[in-house]
Amino acid sequence: MKKSFPKKILVVHGPNLNKLGKRNPSLYGNVSLKKLNLLLKKTAALQKCLVIPFQSNSEGRLVDKIQIYSHTVQGILINPAAYTHTSVALRDALLDLSIPIVEVHMTNIYRREPFRRHSLTADAVSGQIVGFGVDSYVYGLNALLNMI
Repeated sequence: MKKSFPKKILVVHGPNLNKLGKRNPSLYGNVSLKKLNLLLKKTAALQKCLVIPFQSNSEGRLVDKIQIYSHTVQGILINPAAYTHTSVALRDALLDLSIPIVEVHMTNIYRREPFRRHSLTADAVSGQIVGFGVDSYVYGLNALLNMI
């Protein structure tokens, strides 16, 4: 009997998310990136899906990873973090894809400082989930899996 390959999702964590659990816990909570990735892997496994997590503080490395995996994954879950508001390069990389993309943010970016309320990436993704802390990722992953 042939074993079917699991669905694969690239999870992209943008700048400063390596500091989750330590950086401003009142906004971002106490869960570390390692624990978040473990939660996503467990959630995905229940739906026969493989999660490939990646974090970088470098815009170029994020773009490179998206381009490398664009033909080997069925969807992308992304928290562009600060690059949401500044990165045309990341936006262009996302626009170039033909797979579902869900953007997540732990905080509600539309209720934060005025400069954080504008998203350059919003029109490049299938949908956004914001403001639910770690659950934003779980909700986003489930939404993405429903699209593929």
